[in-house]
Amino acid sequence: MPDHQKFMGQALLLAEKSVRSGGGPFGAVIVKTGAIIGSGTNRVTLDMDPTAHAEMLAIRAACLALGDFQLAGCTIYVNCEPCPMCLAALYWAGIKEIYFAAHRSDAGNIGFADDFIYHEFAKEPKERQIAMHQIMRAEALDILQLWDALEEKIPY
Repeated sequence: MPDHQKFMGQALLLAEKSVRSGGGPFGAVIVKTGAIIGSGTNRVTLDMDPTAHAEMLAIRAACLALGDFQLAGCTIYVNCEPCPMCLAALYWAGIKEIYFAAHRSDAGNIGFADDFIYHEFAKEPKERQIAMHQIMRAEALDILQLWDALEEKIPY
């Protein structure tokens, strides 16, 4: 049986170290069969990369460690509920379980947009704050059909 408090403690420790080194207040570890195979901290402002969230960096490290783009059988521990981008990436990676400490509203209370973005995703594209315009759909469908017709493709 995994020691959930031990692994969450590691995520919390990473988050604290991140804050003390100038990063954001988030840390994540990915575990498979009782061992940490990837970890990350929030490096958004340090790397000038809005995608450099703790979960994203942990996913990248774990995938490299496994030599696979799928994290089947893995669990992630993160000190705050994943934002929509990270949650989507965790779904794409095939993660088995997510353990989180703080709620997304806790992050919102100190200025992070997680909860706002969750609400934006629930809206129709034309109702979102970022203007969205669909163009050239037929041409895009041709490319999607080209990929779909490939005999030797790796579905994901």
